Amino acid sequence: MLFGILGETRAWYGDGTEVPLGGPARRSLLALLLMRPGEVVPTDRLADAVDPDGAVSAHAVQSQMSRLRKALGSGAVIEQAGAGYRILVAPDDVDAGRFERLAREGRAALRAGDAAGALTLLREALGLWRGPALAGLADGETAGPAAARLEEHRLGALEDRIEAECRTGDPRAVVPELRELVGRHPLRERLAGLLMRALFAEGGQAAALVVFEETRRHLAEELGADPSAELVALHQELLRTEPAPGPAAPPAQLTAFVGRADEVTEVARLLRAARLVTLIGPGGVGKTRLSIEVAGLAEVAADGICFVELAPLRDAAALPQALSGALGLRENGLGMGAGGQTPVDRLIAALSDRTLLLVLDNCEHVIEETAALAARLLAVCPRLRVLATSREPLGITGENLWQVKPLDDAAAVRLFTDRARAVRRGFTADPKAVGRICTALDNLPLAIELAAARVRTLDVDDLAGRLDDRLGVAARGSRTADERHRTLRAVVAWSWDLLSEDEQRAARRFTVFAGGATAESALRVCATDGETLESLADKSLLEVAGGRYRMLETIAAYGAERLDAAGERACAEHAHAQWLLELLRTADPHLRRSEQLEWLPVLAAEHGNLLAAVRRSVRAAERETGLKLLAHASNYLWIRGVSASVAPHAIALLEGADGEPLDEEEYVLCVLLAASGAAGRPVWQRHRTTAEKALAAAWADGRTGRHPVAPLLWMLRNASEADQRSAFALVSSLRDCAEPWARATARYVSGFGPLGEGDTASAERAFTTAVEGFRSLGDRWGTALALDALAGLAGGRGDLARAVALTDEALALTEQVGALEDSADLLVNRGDQRLGRDPVSARADYDRATALARRAGSSTGLAAALRGLGDTALLDGDLTEAERLYTEALEKVDPHWIRSVGTRVRTFAGLGRVAEARGDHTTARARYRETGESAAAMGSDTLGALRLLGLPEHVVESVREACRRR
Repeated sequence: MLFGILGETRAWYGDGTEVPLGGPARRSLLALLLMRPGEVVPTDRLADAVDPDGAVSAHAVQSQMSRLRKALGSGAVIEQAGAGYRILVAPDDVDAGRFERLAREGRAALRAGDAAGALTLLREALGLWRGPALAGLADGETAGPAAARLEEHRLGALEDRIEAECRTGDPRAVVPELRELVGRHPLRERLAGLLMRALFAEGGQAAALVVFEETRRHLAEELGADPSAELVALHQELLRTEPAPGPAAPPAQLTAFVGRADEVTEVARLLRAARLVTLIGPGGVGKTRLSIEVAGLAEVAADGICFVELAPLRDAAALPQALSGALGLRENGLGMGAGGQTPVDRLIAALSDRTLLLVLDNCEHVIEETAALAARLLAVCPRLRVLATSREPLGITGENLWQVKPLDDAAAVRLFTDRARAVRRGFTADPKAVGRICTALDNLPLAIELAAARVRTLDVDDLAGRLDDRLGVAARGSRTADERHRTLRAVVAWSWDLLSEDEQRAARRFTVFAGGATAESALRVCATDGETLESLADKSLLEVAGGRYRMLETIAAYGAERLDAAGERACAEHAHAQWLLELLRTADPHLRRSEQLEWLPVLAAEHGNLLAAVRRSVRAAERETGLKLLAHASNYLWIRGVSASVAPHAIALLEGADGEPLDEEEYVLCVLLAASGAAGRPVWQRHRTTAEKALAAAWADGRTGRHPVAPLLWMLRNASEADQRSAFALVSSLRDCAEPWARATARYVSGFGPLGEGDTASAERAFTTAVEGFRSLGDRWGTALALDALAGLAGGRGDLARAVALTDEALALTEQVGALEDSADLLVNRGDQRLGRDPVSARADYDRATALARRAGSSTGLAAALRGLGDTALLDGDLTEAERLYTEALEKVDPHWIRSVGTRVRTFAGLGRVAEARGDHTTARARYRETGESAAAMGSDTLGALRLLGLPEHVVESVREACRRR
């Protein structure tokens, strides 16, 4: 027999039919007994449940209990015990007991990270409720508190269920329910926090902040209290944090898609069968738009899409960085760079086990490099599919070609009419006249759209006359020229010649931008006014999206030719470089202050312009301009992890400076940026000594250099060198520098000297002072660096609670700046700190670190996470799995990168412990000897370094003995 008190008190036989319990008195008695099955309920409490006024006697209770026994029959036993009664049923036979068990299990699953399992349990638990708890029971001293307790548990389970839904699905779906619950429970802070997060997920940051303010007001007015620390922290997070970047989505389209519906279906079908499909055809035929429409299909987009626009890419060598940027990958974290790992290695690490459609748009100008990279990625990333658009095939094995042809006549006329009606309301024209225009344009969609934009000021007949003339001129050009260039050139030339003189001048100067421009920058570089820019956008020569102007690729190519013909290129490029240099100078100091979150996106939007400006300075031998651009951009480049993208240009600047004086601070930063690329090691070795002298001169005798970031980057780059003492001395000497950021940097660096000698107390004082200095400036980057160092010290002396707290604080900062690689590194550290006391949480940290490292494309971060998982396997006694994970970690770790030292030490130690557990003492000694050799890079106190890493004392002794017997 089953019983229910979550609503009206009821009972059911095993077949589901309801038991006739009788009147409210018997239901009240049964409900009170079922609150705690098996426990005795005193007779006076039973009487109180029937009538709180005390009108029911013990004899009356006995009489009603007798009737209740008869109604229940053999389904349940009610027995008299002492001065009361009890019912002998299992807790799970009562809906309240089942609810509490399921809710408890659901919460445990949620805390363990199994949100899907938690959601199933919590939904089942909440489904048991039929109404208010103990409905109909008199509100006495027993029933009232019991009902309130059950309702509180119900609300807690409801909160757990909503959190589980947010983790497993779209948080926006629970916004309506949360709004209703917050309205009914305005003092419930957890509900307010859930609503704030859900609103933020749907882009409603302002609405989320309003919820916080309303909750704060309710707490103050009704309880005289402030919001909890957790809710305040969430409020600060919403104010400062931007969502972590994900793969770039296909650009949203503002116009209707005309024609090609069947092609969309066919290409999508082909993509399901093939892993590489290339849309080929002439420029302006609509390859990009077709790829966007294919990617937008639900069945295609379900696996995830990353859209890579290659049109702005001028340097083919930067192709891997362009893909990394579109995927939301960072080339390095808060530290110095990726060591020997190439950008292609990062892409493989990020995509190796990921299901994704990669759309590569406009490949023709980097066709060889795109073909080689696509072939490699497809070979090692089995779940990857590629949809490319190009004017020629990639020419690799497995490629499926889809020829994108001009529109048919009917679709071309529909496209012209649709676009013409967008610029002239009520547009009508003879379909035959429109057809003649479209035929003259070879039915190319781009040409048709450009022509239709002129309908605002020209009649169809005028258009036809002008277009026929222009096409006739183009048709009589060189027969050896590519046909698509002749046709499209005629379209662009015709549109160009319709512009006024001022419009043409602005349009051709705009071609010096790479990746678009803000209105302010376009006005300055193009030496024009807002009306002219708007006119160019109206005439489809420029596009406006996301607050930026952009120019179509084919138009920009034609405009660049016009710029050369006008003899204005040098002037326009100089204006572009000076505008960008001024922006970088303005932004640079803010990147070391609390405004860094505001300025980093500004500079990231101009990354393409930075690459273009530096490349031109190399080409024009304008070394001073190039050095200044790189120097003022260096802070941004390191924080955002894109320093490797400028490394080839930095190398070229240095190689072109033979015979010139190299004593300025900008030269030092150029050397550092050159060294951040895979090919930069020889350049670094050649320039290191000269650069160190230049840096020392810039900061000597109490002087403050122009670039405070230079000393820190210098020390971090030199940390992996055999001789690092001079760099350490140089940076440490700035402890009393007048520049506050450089002073905090010096305090941070000076802590590593005593740390290497085993003086942890002095190191901690230095790191603490650095944290205070960085934090007072609002710099999250420096603060995270110093907090991580303090966490390492705390863990080394066994204060794991403080180590975890410091790591959590640093992790929050890396998440604010979107540092995936650093977040993965910190998660590994936290896993190490938790492993001894809470292996379940440690494993969860290692698993999350693995996912983040793969997403960031960081093989070094992945190696650290695999090493952590190897430690958990060793702890579980699974020697085979531990050995596999350790071995894989060693394969992925970079032996020449300073951040890998700790991973190598712990991995070799783990392999030594595996061999020791198997009784293979020869292998164990060899592994322990490798452990000691790797630890020697951390300072003279090798055994102290091992203890600082948290290795067990018996392992430290084994390493000492192995090194002694070498």
